[in-house]
Amino acid sequence: MTTAATPTMMAKENMSIQPQSPTPLLFEQSVSGASAVALPALDVPPVDRSQMLGAMLAEGDRPLPEVGELDLVRHYTRLAHRCFSIDENFYPLGSCTMKYNPRINERVAAMPGLAALHPYQNDADVQGMLELLFRLRTDLAEIAGLPEVTLQPAAGAHGEMTGLMIINAYHRDRGEVRPKVLAPDTAHGTNPASCTMCGKTYSQVPSLAGGHMDVDALAKMVDEETAALMITNPSTVGLFDSKFSEIAKILHDKGAMLYMDGANMNAMLGVTRPGDFGVDVMHYNTHKTFSTPHGCGGPGAGPVAVAEHLRPYLPKPQVVQHEDGTFAWDYDSPKSIGKVRSFYGQTGVLVRAYAYIRSLGNDGLVDVARKAVLNANYLAVRLKDAYKLPFDGPYAHEFIAVPEFEGVNEVDIAKRLLDSGIHPPTMSWPIAHCLMIEPTETESKATLDRFVDAMLAIADEAKNDPNHLKNAPHNTPIQRMDVVAANRKLDVRWKPTS
Repeated sequence: MTTAATPTMMAKENMSIQPQSPTPLLFEQSVSGASAVALPALDVPPVDRSQMLGAMLAEGDRPLPEVGELDLVRHYTRLAHRCFSIDENFYPLGSCTMKYNPRINERVAAMPGLAALHPYQNDADVQGMLELLFRLRTDLAEIAGLPEVTLQPAAGAHGEMTGLMIINAYHRDRGEVRPKVLAPDTAHGTNPASCTMCGKTYSQVPSLAGGHMDVDALAKMVDEETAALMITNPSTVGLFDSKFSEIAKILHDKGAMLYMDGANMNAMLGVTRPGDFGVDVMHYNTHKTFSTPHGCGGPGAGPVAVAEHLRPYLPKPQVVQHEDGTFAWDYDSPKSIGKVRSFYGQTGVLVRAYAYIRSLGNDGLVDVARKAVLNANYLAVRLKDAYKLPFDGPYAHEFIAVPEFEGVNEVDIAKRLLDSGIHPPTMSWPIAHCLMIEPTETESKATLDRFVDAMLAIADEAKNDPNHLKNAPHNTPIQRMDVVAANRKLDVRWKPTS
């Protein structure tokens, strides 16, 4: 029998987030004449600053900080250690899938023969990269159980939009007007946004008490104006929908498409394939499934896989292999929706995904899914007596827990977890006041047990010392802030004192 850790134990376990003295801004560290770089004497003709930079930038000296190189390095190092990162901390961030990115992926992506290529180079000069992208495309098609894949989209949400554009093109080519898109009430928030971007109306399909989509309600909502159903499987509440083939038939009988949000593919990677149970279109989130860096609005990747009847509408160009074994970009696709990304997509991210797939192999990919599911169910079993689990398992890669403590809410629990060096789970979505917990397959049992100990200690504290909990965090560089005041009195710009 495991004894719950006490709050004191929690604080002692926190090895990475400790109270620190305030870090002065670089402006406050500035010393006139100091510099982090020593430039050689000018050996080219001088130029007029106003012509190069514009009059506004060239006028007078900018009030920039002057610091030495060592002070600069220490400043940013101190700031880095104040932040949470996947390299230092556990991120049980449900739906977002924050997992470790193997360093071998980074090393491969940084190879000069891949990283230093220019997108306008001739195909003959970039055969290695083209072969890599072609092999990745065929690997992703096999994993999805669908015949074709585009690598262009730059993120999962971008993949969603691309998928709907492909469906639009298919129906338009058949002379059909289908303005409606459906999605379960547990769908990702990007689904309605993608619908709006593609000129579609969006309607929610209700869920049953057990967390699954109401298939009978779906059948009543689907008609000849329905373009597609967008559904996440496993769902955002961590449940695999066993009625997927039935759902697909309901849609296909009315000429509609089944779009699967592949955000949670790491729960069934190599075990089952969406194309085999009726999916027409799906996107991947490479950071979730294939351990590439999390895009966060930057360089992500969201490849889209499609069924045979949608192949002609994929973005162009597609990387292809000729009969002589060489590789090239193919622009000959008259029904294509065109480019959805500049050049050929986020190739640096795609290289990382390919390295991950090849390093694991078939058996390794299956092991990813099994461990993601095992880890989530292990945590659920250990936490079920202290937290309410509103949906019955078994769970896929994540599950939802609801804290039911008088006077304590999910925000208090999230703040207290910071004291243990653990990032809080996703909160208050897809149901109110919940914690959506996803351990991923990359975490060890020791880390999972440390998380459980912290959560059980918090549950004990919520009952016996709620005021201490509500004032958390206690061991972080910044204590709990007045969020309302911070938003009403924004102070985001440094102002010199004189």
